[in-house]
Amino acid sequence: MENRIKYMTWTEFDKRRKETKTVIIPSGAIEVYGPHLPLGSDIIVAEKVAQLVAEKVNAIVGPSVEIGESAALYAFPGTLVTEPENLKAVYRDICKSFIKWGFDKIFILNTHLGNTVPLNQLLQELQDTYGVKCASIGWWQYIPHLSQDIFTTPAPHGHASEAGTSVLLYLCPEHVDISQAPCNYSLYQDPYPHITKFLSFDKFTSNGTIGDATAGSAEKGKQVVERAVTEIAEFIKNVLEK
Repeated sequence: MENRIKYMTWTEFDKRRKETKTVIIPSGAIEVYGPHLPLGSDIIVAEKVAQLVAEKVNAIVGPSVEIGESAALYAFPGTLVTEPENLKAVYRDICKSFIKWGFDKIFILNTHLGNTVPLNQLLQELQDTYGVKCASIGWWQYIPHLSQDIFTTPAPHGHASEAGTSVLLYLCPEHVDISQAPCNYSLYQDPYPHITKFLSFDKFTSNGTIGDATAGSAEKGKQVVERAVTEIAEFIKNVLEK
């Protein structure tokens, strides 16, 4: 059964909206992701994981906005940016449209940290205004608790590092050039790591990767994706839809 709205006819959607009240909406970015991974890595992961979760919970996958708030990565060619208020406005319109068609459980599967604040603000607003139930995850911040026994390098969750490379090798191997995978750790040694700073990403890396991408594997990606999909589906069934 097709669960992605963009591939449905209007009659198929009309039928499906009577069968489920849950929509999963992907969010990601187009930005530097090392010399071995595509610029669209974040949105590719968001859309594919959303589809896997939707299959387990009989939800619909909504449309995504492919770009995000990636201004800090502008030093690298190919990075595209939208302002936080614009991102929030478009996702507000998407969510309000689903609310109009009877959906009252909204889950945003976000894979880009820069999108987290505006999207979470939006979900709180929608919940308060319309009485719908909302939840979200930030994928790369979410998976560490599920993968402590999977990844082996010192900084597996660095940008385009072991974790990211593994997930992409599992979900879309045809777009990964593992021969170009680098191993390099942050160029910037922060003496005050608990103070928020606003530094360009090229202060940390010369190639868009922070960590050992050579350690990535499809099998590691499969393990973490399957665990995450299972847990997210359980949450939607046991909490969001109750």
